[in-house]
Amino acid sequence: MNDISAPEQYDLQTAALKVPPHSIEAEQAVLGGLMLDNNAWERVLDQVSDGDFYRHDHRLIFRAIAKLADLNSPIDVVTLAEQLDKEGQTSQVGGLGYLGELAKNTPSVANIKAYAQIVRARATLRQLIGIATEIADSAFNPEGRTAEEILDEAERQIFQIAEARPKTGGPVSVNDLLTKAIDRIDTLFNTDNAITGLSTGYTDLDGMTSGLQPSDLIIVAGRPSMGKTTFAMNLVENAVLRSEKAVLVYSLEMPGESLIMRMLSSLGRIDQTKVRAGRLEDDDWPRLTSAVNLLNDRKLFIDDTAGISPSEMRARTRRLVREHGDVGLIMIDYLQLMQIPGSGGDNRTNEISEISRSLKALAKEFNCPVVALSQLNRSLEQRPNKRPINSDLRESGAIEQDADVIMFVYR
Repeated sequence: MNDISAPEQYDLQTAALKVPPHSIEAEQAVLGGLMLDNNAWERVLDQVSDGDFYRHDHRLIFRAIAKLADLNSPIDVVTLAEQLDKEGQTSQVGGLGYLGELAKNTPSVANIKAYAQIVRARATLRQLIGIATEIADSAFNPEGRTAEEILDEAERQIFQIAEARPKTGGPVSVNDLLTKAIDRIDTLFNTDNAITGLSTGYTDLDGMTSGLQPSDLIIVAGRPSMGKTTFAMNLVENAVLRSEKAVLVYSLEMPGESLIMRMLSSLGRIDQTKVRAGRLEDDDWPRLTSAVNLLNDRKLFIDDTAGISPSEMRARTRRLVREHGDVGLIMIDYLQLMQIPGSGGDNRTNEISEISRSLKALAKEFNCPVVALSQLNRSLEQRPNKRPINSDLRESGAIEQDADVIMFVYR
């Protein structure tokens, strides 16, 4: 008789019955250590949260400890029991006896950060299992979504876990910063080129900015038809030709093909109207061929997805970096066309503020200049002097606060 293999769905159900990853010992060591040494709170705070604990009673205890820490109250068995009693949760955590056991059985307060890292690692594994289950369910029941949409959602959820990881860094001593600053000054002193960032291709602009600097958010703003996109694509064109790194354009307003036609027109010195209409003269064809050769095999990537969100943009940029190496420049056309999922557009000012902060974070994460185009308020048309100022930036003052450089296109 032939063996009958169990269906794949059975394997998935069996896997779901497994006990999720956790370490009760590490959780107990963290809680006990916090009761023995109140100074340990600073070492644990940026490593774990109450949601990282597997056992419900441990979550309640950690929340009570956090409340005592916020009040600058001492944390020990007695004060913690008192706080839990106020919350009506003493019986849920095993009473004073269990708190005493936690403090008594803690292996070493000196290693509390390592214990917290174990708790966090197990929590991350549980999150991954939960998301994997959701992804599998979506794949079995797409409900009208395409495979690409499900893949994008899966990637977004995975990156959310990555973003929730404990932040590295912290206060750095002035001596360490001085060493880095002197090294930077020494490097610049020994460089003949006055441009320390990515050249814009405009001599006067490079003189004012020393080039587009890594981690900078550069806002290019103007009223419609002032030439924002043309100027920004000139920056892209120059970066593509001068940098070995990838250049990424998010075009929320214009199809990628149209942007490439603009670049071919610019590089070939051909009237843009001729290129759009396909009415090239005999002497235009060699210049067009030369422009094509200049762009061929360059690391230029254009994403013309409409209404993209900051999280989607970050996920797609990370994917590109994995496949093609570091990014030298990111250009976004334009900021007000981006969306925040689930916001409903009720408060557009808050949305734009969040988008602006996200773009600054994008520049820092990938250590490259981010050029974001922005619209201006219509109210500027009512002024006798229509030269734009910072307060004309549309829908949010946060753009002005988050930007490192603001440029206005005006004619």
